[in-house]
Amino acid sequence: MIAGLRELQAGDRFALEIIDVDSDPSLEALYGELVPVLFGSDGELCHYHLNVAKVNDYLSQIG
Repeated sequence: MIAGLRELQAGDRFALEIIDVDSDPSLEALYGELVPVLFGSDGELCHYHLNVAKVNDYLSQIG
């Protein structure tokens, strides 16, 4: 997922913060089975695999 996000980020459209879910017990309890998980300011965008269409739609909405 990170590699795909880095490709999308090539246009400098967004900042990316990577958080290790396993290092925080509360995050691990919430998302442990969904890792990797991607969030935007409005909540979860996708998990397991990068949904490029959904991310692009989100970026165009916050644009």
